[in-house]
Amino acid sequence: MVKVEIVEEKDQQESNSPYASSSSSRTSSSVSLSSVGSELDGEESFYERIAALVDIVPPTTRHSISSRFSRATSFVKTSGKVVGNLVWIVTTSALLVGLPLALSLEDEAKIVAQEKEMLAQQQGAQNMASMYAPPNPNQTQQKGVVPPGF
Repeated sequence: MVKVEIVEEKDQQESNSPYASSSSSRTSSSVSLSSVGSELDGEESFYERIAALVDIVPPTTRHSISSRFSRATSFVKTSGKVVGNLVWIVTTSALLVGLPLALSLEDEAKIVAQEKEMLAQQQGAQNMASMYAPPNPNQTQQKGVVPPGF
């Protein structure tokens, strides 16, 4: 940032200053300042440079930008809170209702599979019994017959 000071000139003999003029008026801008070198402060940060630009923007514009920014941040904050609450409700509902339902459906599926397996075993046992049973009670079964599948 540039610091402006009014310096009273005590010596009028030094006329090599770009600010020296013959008139005593301080508001005179007849001398060109293009010959004066501007050195940037090496310690000045980027944030300080941006902060110095605040004076360029008019106060009404700054206020409108500030109010719009604060409204946008409050909207994002509020919507984030609402979305977070909705996600919490959905996940807890799914855990409290969906998980027991899924477990009971899985148990039911296991019971149905076991019943089908038992029916298949019973039908297989009946088929095996009817295969080895003599078709005629007068006819005896031959010994040494290998059952099918062995």
